[in-house]
Amino acid sequence: MNTIQITEREYSEQRSPTLNTVLMVEETLMNVGEVITVAELKRRLPKQVMHQTLIKILDYLFYSGKIVFHDDKVLWTFNPKSKLRRQRGLVLEKNSCERNPYI
Repeated sequence: MNTIQITEREYSEQRSPTLNTVLMVEETLMNVGEVITVAELKRRLPKQVMHQTLIKILDYLFYSGKIVFHDDKVLWTFNPKSKLRRQRGLVLEKNSCERNPYI
């Protein structure tokens, strides 16, 4: 069984990212498409982000399974459309409504 070691970081209360900042970082990482360093990510962001705030966002994205983050290098791995393409949807049989009174 694989175990994940959670890094304990001390965050100051003043450096909470906004949703717009998180979305900006996500979009930048999606568009890069390769392994980059945190410093390179900071250069590619359209707006400046404090280092502590960026690290907090990267921790969140790592724990939510959207990126791989190791040795100061980042790679976007999340693909939201892959599960949707494989699903075929719900198929109802002709008499299924008669058997289930809740439909």
